[in-house]
Amino acid sequence: MISIVVISKDEPELAATLTGAAASAAATGEPYELVVVDASDGRLDRIAAAHPAVRWLRFDRPAGVRVSIPHQRNAGVRAARGDVIVFTDAGCRPLDGWLRELLEPLRKDGERIVAGVAVGPAGHDGLYDQGALRAAAYLDECPTINLAFRREVFDAVGGFDESFEYGSDVDFAWRVIAAGHRIRSAPKAVVTHDWGDRRRQARRSYAYGKARARLYLKHRDRLPRLPRTEPMVVAYPLYLLGLPVALAATAVAWPWSAAAFPAYLALLAVPAWRNRRNGALRVIVDHLVYGAGVLAEVAGRIRR
Repeated sequence: MISIVVISKDEPELAATLTGAAASAAATGEPYELVVVDASDGRLDRIAAAHPAVRWLRFDRPAGVRVSIPHQRNAGVRAARGDVIVFTDAGCRPLDGWLRELLEPLRKDGERIVAGVAVGPAGHDGLYDQGALRAAAYLDECPTINLAFRREVFDAVGGFDESFEYGSDVDFAWRVIAAGHRIRSAPKAVVTHDWGDRRRQARRSYAYGKARARLYLKHRDRLPRLPRTEPMVVAYPLYLLGLPVALAATAVAWPWSAAAFPAYLALLAVPAWRNRRNGALRVIVDHLVYGAGVLAEVAGRIRR
C-alpha cells in the first residue's frame, strides 16, 4: 500500500490537494490511502466531511511547541499503513502522472527515497521553484513537499527531528544520505504550489534563514565547506553586519567617508545583475531577509 501523508494547519487549499492526490493515486492502479494530520482544532472539519475516504488524524500540538511540523510528519508516518510513504504539502496540486513518476524509481530501480519537483502555478513562479535544480540524477538534499520513501528509510534515521521548527525535512535528507542512502530525483513528478504574496514569501525567507543556520549548527561537519557550497548563508549575514559600520563611516571626517555607505550599497549590484532575469530587487530583498534569519538564529544560540 502507498500512504500519502499531508500535514495541515488552517489551510483551506487542502481540499484541492486531496482531490488531486486521490486522482493521481487512483491512476496508478495500486492500493493507497490518504492520511491527513491536521492541527486546525476542527476549523477544517468541512473538508474532512467532504473527503470521507481520507483518514483524518486530529493533532494536538504538544505543550511549549510553537511549530509542530516535524511532530505532525512523524505522527503521519507512524499512523500510515503503507510500506511506501509519500509526502506532499497542503495547497499542492499534482500534475498529470505525478504519483506514477514519483513511484517509478522505487518500483523499477529499487531506490529507497525519491524527490519530485515543486513549481509555482503558471504565471506565478516563486523564488523556491525547483524545476531548474533537478538536472542531477541524485540530490544532496530535498524538502518534503514532494517526496516518497520506503518506511525502512524513516526507521533507519529515527524520523524527523522534533527540535526543529522549520528545516526538519532537510535535516532528514542529510541524515538519510549520511546513513548511506541516495535521494533519487524524479523531475517529471511535478506538483504546483502557490508560494503566496511578497509578504508571505518574506516571512518564509526569514524562517528558511533561521532553519539553515539551525541545520549547520547541528551538522557542524558541513561547516568547512559552507562558503563554497552555500555562499548565501555566509555572504548576506556578513553584509547585514557590515551595514552599520558603513553607515557610521559616513559620519567620520575622512575624504572618502561620505561615499562609504553608497559604495557599500553598490556591492549589491553584483547579485542584482546575476538575478536580473528573476527580478533583481525581489531576489535581493529575499536574500537579505534570509540573511537576517540566519543572524537571528545564531544570535539566539549565543544568548542561550
